[in-house]
Amino acid sequence: MARKPKRVVGGLKYLVCVDGSHQSKVAVRFACMRARNTGGRVALLHVIPPAEFQHWMAVEDAMQKERREETEKLLQDLAAEVNEWAGIMPELFVRDGELGEQILALLEEDTGINALVVGASPPTAAHGELISWLAGELAGSLRIPLTIVPGNLTDDQIISLT
Repeated sequence: MARKPKRVVGGLKYLVCVDGSHQSKVAVRFACMRARNTGGRVALLHVIPPAEFQHWMAVEDAMQKERREETEKLLQDLAAEVNEWAGIMPELFVRDGELGEQILALLEEDTGINALVVGASPPTAAHGELISWLAGELAGSLRIPLTIVPGNLTDDQIISLT
C-alpha cells in the first residue's frame, strides 16, 4: 500500500541555487518534489558574477545588461518548470556579486528559508566549485540543512527519493 505524503501547513522553503546547468535543473526538480509532498515552497537564486574586465564602462554595462536578460529568461523558464512539477510559483532572487557571499547574505536576510539545495556535477565533471566551497567554508556555520543533489539523477529517481 502506497503511503500518502504528509501535508504540512506553511511547509518548508527550499532555496535552490541555479545557474542553467543540468545539475541545477535536477536540484530544482528535487526541491519541487519535496515542496509538493510537504506543502512547502521553492525559491530560486541566481547570482551574476562580477564582470571580469572593467576597462571600458560602456562595454561592462552592455555585458551586465546581457547577463541580466539571460538571468531573467533562465529564472522564468525554471519558474514555469517549478509550477509544472510542484503546482506553485517560486520566489525568484537575482543577486550580483560573489556566489558564496550572496548565498550567505540571502540566508541572513530571509530567515524563512529552511533548506539550501544545490546540484552536484558527476565526479568526472570539472565543476563543483560551489559544493567544495559550501562543504569547506560553511560546514559548521549554516543555520539550515544543506542538501546536495547528484546531478545525474533521473526524474524517476527524484520522484522515488521524495
